[in-house]
Amino acid sequence: MGESGADRRDELTVLYDGACPLCRREIGLYQRGADRERLRFCDISRADVAPSSLPCGLTRAELLARFHVRRGDGAVFSGAQAFVQLWAALPGWRWLARLAKLPGMLWLMERSYRGFLRVRPAVQRLVLWLERRQERG
Repeated sequence: MGESGADRRDELTVLYDGACPLCRREIGLYQRGADRERLRFCDISRADVAPSSLPCGLTRAELLARFHVRRGDGAVFSGAQAFVQLWAALPGWRWLARLAKLPGMLWLMERSYRGFLRVRPAVQRLVLWLERRQERG
């Protein structure tokens, strides 16, 4: 028997920037609690990721600019909504998804995420510098 629409809807593919040290660390946290049957992680920064595996209508550059998830039914979520979809699928993180349902919370989360995106390049450089410094001892 094939999968029902509800089963496919429960599947989630996390599209993340594996070249970003911040993203790698955060995704690592999520992967530890992930149900491998329902959650897939796709590092879209890798050159060997086929364009056909990316959501229709979105370029690799667009996907790398913001956090995205794709549900099994094909629906794509971006930014704060993508985080909420992911948190809802992860034990131990579901409380954050419930918090996002409070009036005005998703709006606040999206505005905060957009603010973070403005400083992300500087924070990435700082994290890379700290990693190199730690490697040198």
